Amino acid sequence: MTGRVVHFEVPYDDGDRARAFYADVFGWQVNTMPELKYTSVSTGPVTEEGYPSEPGYINGGMFERAGAPATRPVITIEVDDADAALEAIEQRGGKTVAAKFAVGEMGFAAYFEDCEGNMLGLWQSAPSS
Repeated sequence: MTGRVVHFEVPYDDGDRARAFYADVFGWQVNTMPELKYTSVSTGPVTEEGYPSEPGYINGGMFERAGAPATRPVITIEVDDADAALEAIEQRGGKTVAAKFAVGEMGFAAYFEDCEGNMLGLWQSAPSS
């Protein structure tokens, strides 16, 4: 199903400080991914594949604020086709902030501003083999 919120992202200025803050305050599990310059975040129990194992919560990530498209937390919405979603967004008064780009072999991400100026993300999963 598409159109659902599937991920969040929190930018940081100091990665060690941010990871410690969220781990200590909320018990989040953080996993640095240096090859992607990213930190994955689990906010609850996960399967062996890293997906939430209970309904009702989502996982997310953290990234360095400097040079990133987003400077504030981002809600990410799943879509079947990020390019088509960006086109629909622009036709309805939004704008593309970062065009679709690959995220390893997992899928594709993009960032946009809605018609109210809010920054959000898109996620398109890679095709299943």
